[in-house]
Amino acid sequence: MFMNDVILIRDLLLRAIIGINDDERRNRQDVLINIRMRTDTRTAAASDQIEDAVNYRTIAKNVIELVENSSFLLVEKLAGEVAALCLQDERVNSVQVTVEKPTALRFAASVGITIERTRSDLSSK
Repeated sequence: MFMNDVILIRDLLLRAIIGINDDERRNRQDVLINIRMRTDTRTAAASDQIEDAVNYRTIAKNVIELVENSSFLLVEKLAGEVAALCLQDERVNSVQVTVEKPTALRFAASVGITIERTRSDLSSK
């Protein structure tokens, strides 16, 4: 299966309840999300029709809704849920998601995690 094409959503800055400390459970924090979706764009490139493409605007809107309404304890859980959401589009073969908390550690620019998931990871749940 051809999947060397990559769709990027870079530096999506959102606010979420995320963390294990009391103040993190009460106050929204910035989270920075980067998404790399592997897909085959040849059909969309040939037809020039949105119906043949991964609609990254729709995915971004769904990610925003998920993150802003979530209250996960761990960035690992948030990253996994974002990945699963991206893989709901059957044209997305795999996804890499990075979630960072810019204010999590004193003296550090940010702390985060990068995960990679494939369509087969969804079926193994």
